[in-house]
Amino acid sequence: MKLSRIAATVAAAVAAVPPLAQAQGQEAKKPKGDMTFFVTSVGKGNGADYGGLEGADAYCNELAKTAGSKHTNWHAYLSTTAPGGEAGVNARDRIGKGPWKNFNGVVVAKNVADLHSDKNKISKQTALTEKGEQVSGRGDAVNMHDILTGSDPQGMYSTAGGDTTCGNWAKSGDGSAIVGHHDRQGLKETRHMKSWNSAHGTRGCGEEALKSTGGAGLLYCFVPN
Repeated sequence: MKLSRIAATVAAAVAAVPPLAQAQGQEAKKPKGDMTFFVTSVGKGNGADYGGLEGADAYCNELAKTAGSKHTNWHAYLSTTAPGGEAGVNARDRIGKGPWKNFNGVVVAKNVADLHSDKNKISKQTALTEKGEQVSGRGDAVNMHDILTGSDPQGMYSTAGGDTTCGNWAKSGDGSAIVGHHDRQGLKETRHMKSWNSAHGTRGCGEEALKSTGGAGLLYCFVPN
Protein backbone atom coordinates (compact mmCIF):
# COMPACT_ATOMS: atom_id res chain seq x y z
CA MET A 1 0.00 0.00 0.00
CA LYS A 2 2.81 2.41 0.88
CA LEU A 3 4.48 1.72 -2.50
CA SER A 4 1.20 2.41 -4.29
CA ARG A 5 0.77 5.74 -2.49
CA ILE A 6 4.38 6.74 -3.32
CA ALA A 7 3.89 5.84 -6.99
CA ALA A 8 0.69 7.85 -7.10
CA THR A 9 2.40 10.85 -5.51
CA VAL A 10 5.26 10.71 -8.04
CA ALA A 11 2.84 10.41 -10.94
CA ALA A 12 0.86 13.39 -9.69
CA ALA A 13 4.00 15.46 -9.35
CA VAL A 14 5.08 14.68 -12.91
CA ALA A 15 1.63 15.52 -14.22
CA ALA A 16 1.70 18.81 -12.36
CA VAL A 17 4.79 20.03 -14.25
CA PRO A 18 3.55 22.55 -16.80
CA PRO A 19 4.08 21.51 -20.45
CA LEU A 20 6.02 24.75 -21.05
CA ALA A 21 8.48 23.89 -18.28
CA GLN A 22 8.96 20.44 -19.78
CA ALA A 23 9.55 21.97 -23.19
CA GLN A 24 12.05 24.41 -21.75
CA GLY A 25 13.93 21.53 -20.15
CA GLN A 26 14.14 19.81 -23.52
CA GLU A 27 15.14 23.06 -25.24
CA ALA A 28 18.11 23.46 -22.88
CA LYS A 29 19.64 20.31 -24.36
CA LYS A 30 19.64 21.69 -27.90
CA PRO A 31 22.62 23.53 -29.44
CA LYS A 32 22.98 27.12 -28.31
CA GLY A 33 22.98 29.12 -31.49
CA ASP A 34 24.09 27.82 -34.87
CA MET A 35 26.22 24.73 -34.22
CA THR A 36 28.39 23.93 -37.26
CA PHE A 37 31.05 21.72 -35.64
CA PHE A 38 31.03 18.78 -33.25
CA VAL A 39 32.74 15.54 -32.33
CA THR A 40 30.53 12.48 -32.59
CA SER A 41 29.46 11.35 -29.13
CA VAL A 42 29.85 7.68 -30.09
CA GLY A 43 31.33 5.73 -32.96
CA LYS A 44 29.17 3.82 -35.40
CA GLY A 45 30.14 0.56 -33.72
CA ASN A 46 32.16 -1.01 -36.52
CA GLY A 47 35.58 0.42 -35.90
CA ALA A 48 36.76 2.71 -38.70
CA ASP A 49 34.33 1.20 -41.21
CA TYR A 50 31.75 3.88 -41.96
CA GLY A 51 30.94 2.70 -45.46
CA GLY A 52 33.22 5.30 -47.01
CA LEU A 53 32.83 9.07 -47.01
CA GLU A 54 29.15 8.89 -47.87
CA GLY A 55 28.42 6.71 -44.87
CA ALA A 56 30.49 8.91 -42.57
CA ASP A 57 28.65 12.02 -43.77
CA ALA A 58 25.32 10.29 -43.22
CA TYR A 59 26.35 9.42 -39.67
CA CYS A 60 27.25 13.04 -38.91
CA ASN A 61 23.86 14.11 -40.24
CA GLU A 62 22.06 11.44 -38.23
CA LEU A 63 23.58 12.57 -34.93
CA ALA A 64 23.11 16.25 -35.78
CA LYS A 65 19.43 15.72 -36.56
CA THR A 66 18.90 13.89 -33.27
CA ALA A 67 20.56 16.80 -31.47
CA GLY A 68 18.18 19.29 -33.06
CA SER A 69 20.47 20.81 -35.69
CA LYS A 70 18.76 22.63 -38.55
CA HIS A 71 21.58 21.72 -40.94
CA THR A 72 21.29 18.69 -43.21
CA ASN A 73 24.59 18.91 -45.09
CA TRP A 74 27.13 17.83 -42.46
CA HIS A 75 30.43 16.39 -43.67
CA ALA A 76 32.89 14.22 -41.78
CA TYR A 77 36.43 15.61 -41.60
CA LEU A 78 38.06 12.69 -43.42
CA SER A 79 40.59 12.33 -46.20
CA THR A 80 40.88 9.41 -48.61
CA THR A 81 43.66 8.04 -50.78
CA ALA A 82 43.60 6.69 -54.32
CA PRO A 83 45.51 3.76 -55.86
CA GLY A 84 48.48 4.20 -58.14
CA GLY A 85 49.51 7.55 -56.75
CA GLU A 86 46.37 9.31 -57.99
CA ALA A 87 45.09 12.30 -56.03
CA GLY A 88 42.92 11.51 -53.04
CA VAL A 89 40.29 13.60 -51.25
CA ASN A 90 41.42 16.22 -48.75
CA ALA A 91 39.43 16.60 -45.55
CA ARG A 92 40.00 20.38 -45.63
CA ASP A 93 38.22 20.59 -49.00
CA ARG A 94 35.05 18.98 -47.65
CA ILE A 95 34.11 21.41 -44.88
CA GLY A 96 33.48 24.78 -46.54
CA LYS A 97 35.00 28.15 -45.71
CA GLY A 98 34.02 28.68 -42.06
CA PRO A 99 33.63 30.02 -39.47
CA TRP A 100 32.60 27.00 -37.40
CA LYS A 101 30.91 27.06 -34.01
CA ASN A 102 30.52 24.36 -31.37
CA PHE A 103 27.44 23.42 -29.35
CA ASN A 104 27.86 26.47 -27.11
CA GLY A 105 28.33 28.88 -30.00
CA VAL A 106 32.09 29.20 -29.48
CA VAL A 107 34.01 29.76 -32.73
CA VAL A 108 36.67 27.05 -33.00
CA ALA A 109 38.08 28.40 -36.28
CA LYS A 110 37.36 31.38 -38.50
CA ASN A 111 38.33 29.78 -41.79
CA VAL A 112 40.27 26.88 -43.31
CA ALA A 113 43.64 28.54 -42.80
CA ASP A 114 42.82 29.35 -39.19
CA LEU A 115 41.63 25.78 -38.57
CA HIS A 116 44.95 24.39 -39.80
CA SER A 117 47.10 26.77 -37.78
CA ASP A 118 48.15 27.09 -34.16
CA LYS A 119 45.47 29.76 -33.78
CA ASN A 120 42.50 27.40 -33.89
CA LYS A 121 40.51 26.98 -30.69
CA ILE A 122 40.04 23.21 -30.77
CA SER A 123 40.64 21.69 -27.33
CA LYS A 124 39.04 19.29 -24.90
CA GLN A 125 36.89 22.16 -23.63
CA THR A 126 35.67 23.26 -27.07
CA ALA A 127 35.62 20.06 -29.15
CA LEU A 128 32.18 19.18 -27.79
CA THR A 129 29.83 16.49 -29.01
CA GLU A 130 26.51 17.13 -30.74
CA LYS A 131 25.03 16.89 -27.23
CA GLY A 132 27.29 19.61 -25.85
CA GLU A 133 29.36 17.17 -23.81
CA GLN A 134 33.12 16.85 -23.48
CA VAL A 135 34.85 13.80 -24.93
CA SER A 136 37.11 12.04 -22.45
CA GLY A 137 40.82 12.39 -23.11
CA ARG A 138 44.25 11.65 -21.79
CA GLY A 139 44.19 11.36 -17.98
CA ASP A 140 40.53 10.33 -17.80
CA ALA A 141 39.42 6.85 -16.77
CA VAL A 142 38.67 6.06 -20.42
CA ASN A 143 40.70 7.86 -23.08
CA MET A 144 38.88 8.51 -26.37
CA HIS A 145 40.95 11.39 -27.73
CA ASP A 146 41.89 9.65 -31.01
CA ILE A 147 39.61 11.16 -33.68
CA LEU A 148 39.70 9.57 -37.14
CA THR A 149 40.94 11.89 -39.92
CA GLY A 150 43.29 10.10 -42.34
CA SER A 151 44.94 13.48 -42.83
CA ASP A 152 48.26 15.28 -42.59
CA PRO A 153 48.54 18.44 -40.42
CA GLN A 154 47.22 20.61 -43.26
CA GLY A 155 44.12 18.50 -43.67
CA MET A 156 45.26 16.80 -46.86
CA TYR A 157 45.36 13.10 -47.70
CA SER A 158 48.55 11.44 -46.54
CA THR A 159 51.37 10.52 -48.89
CA ALA A 160 53.22 8.56 -46.20
CA GLY A 161 52.47 5.25 -47.92
CA GLY A 162 50.61 2.25 -46.59
CA ASP A 163 47.08 2.37 -45.27
CA THR A 164 46.30 5.70 -43.61
CA THR A 165 42.49 5.65 -43.95
CA CYS A 166 41.47 2.08 -43.03
CA GLY A 167 40.72 1.36 -46.66
CA ASN A 168 39.07 4.73 -47.18
CA TRP A 169 36.82 4.16 -44.16
CA ALA A 170 35.56 0.77 -45.24
CA LYS A 171 37.67 -1.60 -43.09
CA SER A 172 37.20 -2.85 -39.55
CA GLY A 173 40.00 -5.41 -39.44
CA ASP A 174 43.62 -5.07 -40.45
CA GLY A 175 44.94 -1.70 -41.54
CA SER A 176 45.55 1.68 -40.01
CA ALA A 177 44.25 5.24 -40.01
CA ILE A 178 45.72 8.58 -39.04
CA VAL A 179 44.02 10.13 -36.02
CA GLY A 180 44.20 13.47 -34.26
CA HIS A 181 44.00 14.30 -30.55
CA HIS A 182 41.00 16.49 -29.75
CA ASP A 183 42.52 17.33 -26.34
CA ARG A 184 45.91 18.25 -27.86
CA GLN A 185 47.75 15.90 -25.48
CA GLY A 186 49.89 12.81 -25.96
CA LEU A 187 52.71 10.69 -24.63
CA LYS A 188 55.28 13.34 -25.51
CA GLU A 189 55.43 17.12 -25.80
CA THR A 190 55.76 17.07 -29.57
CA ARG A 191 53.80 18.83 -32.30
CA HIS A 192 52.32 15.56 -33.50
CA MET A 193 51.03 14.56 -30.09
CA LYS A 194 49.45 18.00 -29.76
CA SER A 195 47.88 17.86 -33.21
CA TRP A 196 44.09 17.84 -33.36
CA ASN A 197 44.07 16.19 -36.79
CA SER A 198 47.34 14.29 -37.38
CA ALA A 199 48.87 12.73 -34.27
CA HIS A 200 49.63 9.10 -35.21
CA GLY A 201 48.35 5.96 -36.88
CA THR A 202 46.13 3.34 -35.26
CA ARG A 203 47.12 -0.27 -34.59
CA GLY A 204 44.24 -1.55 -36.66
CA CYS A 205 40.77 -0.66 -37.88
CA GLY A 206 38.55 -2.66 -35.52
CA GLU A 207 36.91 -1.49 -32.31
CA GLU A 208 39.46 -3.06 -29.98
CA ALA A 209 42.41 -1.87 -32.05
CA LEU A 210 41.14 1.70 -31.95
CA LYS A 211 40.62 1.49 -28.18
CA SER A 212 44.16 0.23 -27.66
CA THR A 213 45.64 3.61 -28.65
CA GLY A 214 42.97 5.77 -27.02
CA GLY A 215 40.12 5.92 -29.50
CA ALA A 216 36.52 4.95 -30.09
CA GLY A 217 36.07 5.51 -33.81
CA LEU A 218 34.89 9.09 -33.33
CA LEU A 219 34.68 11.73 -36.09
CA TYR A 220 34.88 15.49 -36.46
CA CYS A 221 31.76 16.80 -38.20
CA PHE A 222 31.51 20.19 -39.94
CA VAL A 223 28.86 22.09 -41.87
CA PRO A 224 30.37 23.17 -45.22
CA ASN A 225 29.06 26.75 -44.93
